Amino acid sequence: MSMQNITFPKDSIFLVGGGAGFIGSNLCEALVGEGYEVRCLDDLSTGKYENIEPLTEKENFTFIKGDIRDLDTCKKATEGVTYVMNQAAWGSVPRSIEMPLLYEEINIRGTLNMMEAARQNGVKKFVYASSSSVYGDHPVLPKKEGQEGKVISPYALTKKVDEEYGRLYKELYGLDTYGLRYFNVFGRRQDPEGMYAAVIPKFIRQLLHDEVPTINGDGRQSRDFTYIDNVIEANMRACLAPSEAAGEAFNIGAGGREFLIDIYYDLCEALGKKVEPNFGPERKGDVRDSNADITKAKELLGYEPAYDFKQGIALAIEWYKANL
Repeated sequence: MSMQNITFPKDSIFLVGGGAGFIGSNLCEALVGEGYEVRCLDDLSTGKYENIEPLTEKENFTFIKGDIRDLDTCKKATEGVTYVMNQAAWGSVPRSIEMPLLYEEINIRGTLNMMEAARQNGVKKFVYASSSSVYGDHPVLPKKEGQEGKVISPYALTKKVDEEYGRLYKELYGLDTYGLRYFNVFGRRQDPEGMYAAVIPKFIRQLLHDEVPTINGDGRQSRDFTYIDNVIEANMRACLAPSEAAGEAFNIGAGGREFLIDIYYDLCEALGKKVEPNFGPERKGDVRDSNADITKAKELLGYEPAYDFKQGIALAIEWYKANL
């Protein structure tokens, strides 16, 4: 990932919360590659050590095994840090429906601990992962900040609360916070295993192993699938955004709209497979359609996604073929 002329002062220190996860490890890799000092905080509950293992040999990389639910851990990790990019959270709408209390602890209290630690340690910018799920049942497309509906899962609620804390920490304490509402991120190192795996890597793995994938619902649900390198760019841009843009949340998508069934057949074609999918029941708490209006992120953060879905999916398929 080239950082497209995005540069920081050489003595900048970055902390990536959840840095051993899918998005976090890609952020760590990009920053370490540019020579910045990077700390990765992860308790490895959903992140994987193997995602960051190659980085542990680098002098400018430090791995801290720790849990964001512990304020002291967060305080130690943020000491002397210039920028925090907090990706530490538990994902998955269905899993949050099964475990609401755990999601409250990790995604709300954990994020609040990170914000508070950043505030106490004078961190310059606090960028954190939000989610397109905050739009809930609002039917209008494309999704636009300020037009949210009623949230329909505990996961979505945790992200909504994080955004409110982000606003308060800017207004009350002057901490520059930026919430990034990710729209269905995909790409290298996204986990294809397990019940709660994201749909693209799961389909690819199943097709490569000649298994029959199951599509939940009728396959006509649509998503703004966003390639990982766009998300890396958004995090960098947010760290350099003006103070006036802080306390806000921003859509981070590619601005496109893909139907699940079309993606499925595209993957079959790309992998040279002819497999008809099974169709299962719709998942509770899932938003039917999502498509991001990225005007606000473009105007206030300077975000310009370099990869559309087609380019991203070709790169993702290449990576999975080599690594699965």
